[in-house]
Amino acid sequence: MKKIYFLAFLLSASSAFAQTDALKTAAAKRADAMQPKLVAWRRDFHQNPELGNHETRTAGIIAAHLKSLGIDVQTGVAKTGVVGILKGGKPGPVVALRADMDGLPVTERTPVPFASKVKATYNNAEVGVMHACGHDTHVAILMGVAEVLASMKSDLRGTVKFIFQPAEEGPPFGEEGGAELMVKQGVLQNPKVDAIFGLHINAQTEVGKITYRPGGTMAAVNDMQIIVKGKQAHGAYPWSSVDPIVVSAQIINALQTIVSRNLNVTENAGVVTIGAINGGNRSNIIPEQVTMMGTLRALSAEDEKMLIERVKTIATKTAEAAGATAEVKIPLSTRYPVTYNDPKLTEKMLPTLQATAGAANVLLRPAVTGAEDFSFFQEKVPGLFIFLGGMPKGQDPLKTAAHHTPDFFIDESGFGLGVKALCNLTLDYMAGKGK
Repeated sequence: MKKIYFLAFLLSASSAFAQTDALKTAAAKRADAMQPKLVAWRRDFHQNPELGNHETRTAGIIAAHLKSLGIDVQTGVAKTGVVGILKGGKPGPVVALRADMDGLPVTERTPVPFASKVKATYNNAEVGVMHACGHDTHVAILMGVAEVLASMKSDLRGTVKFIFQPAEEGPPFGEEGGAELMVKQGVLQNPKVDAIFGLHINAQTEVGKITYRPGGTMAAVNDMQIIVKGKQAHGAYPWSSVDPIVVSAQIINALQTIVSRNLNVTENAGVVTIGAINGGNRSNIIPEQVTMMGTLRALSAEDEKMLIERVKTIATKTAEAAGATAEVKIPLSTRYPVTYNDPKLTEKMLPTLQATAGAANVLLRPAVTGAEDFSFFQEKVPGLFIFLGGMPKGQDPLKTAAHHTPDFFIDESGFGLGVKALCNLTLDYMAGKGK
């Protein structure tokens, strides 16, 4: 009897996989056919970027598109986020797919005809606004995925939750936002998400390729502020002062030993960077106070904790030794966990990526010290975050414009692969290949 049940199970699984393969073939055809639409969407978003927590136009276009597909839509999630819920015709797991929507305070310098001319206010200053990290691409791709999967709704073995997230680059100072606020507001509940997938376009990876890494793939980030307080004096009489500038210099030099002497660099990378230092206003006045700002990056929770503790100890004790004081705030306003790809989920979905792009085009990547707030979703449910090639073929990745720069450029020919990858990950996971 057990053999009969087992045979029935195998036949059922085989049938499900065959049906899934047919859906993936149909999805690929639709993805190829919608390339002009993907490019048009992306160029529109690129020409009209919006900063974090202000993505109202972008959100309106997304919501209208999802509603036109018959998808249930929630708006105003985490301020400007949009969530679409597509219930398939068959029972199965809940798969979430995420795209971020916000641009950056960068003035565009690319020669493309759809370059952004938008200006906005950021930190009380007028700035140019640009999609200098490819979030316009992510939105267009996920809108395409929604259109493809909605067309096969009756055959879907589960539910798809489309998460269009604001403020991935961080909300305005003093505000909440991004993935952290979405999670806090219950975006992974009702219905409860079983797994989440996301992608990021990459300007240093050749178009047509996908890169991935199990485990820690992007760093945890904490911004920090160190305020050194001393004693003000005339610059001609430094012995009357407790010079916070000298103390700050000593702190900065000592901080460099954390990575070189406290971090096991054979296991993970780490970063301690001071990016700003401000103190004094005249050549002949030793000021009372110096303020420094910086960033910490770590690829494990243990390393993150160590970096924070060492910065606090070094700053406060170095200041104390000089007769000054140091106040350390970590994080000051932003903290993202490690972007951690669930190893089991990554291993099981790797064949899907290889079948989609071709095995030779799916590459293991080293961990990077950039950060992503997709990590907040991964803290709650198993997740896989992949990178999609956006560099024109034949270019040197060391010479192409980096993300977050005025010359950032993306080859649009790879958008269809992004749609196929997210569709296939969803369909295979629903069929049981990712469990």
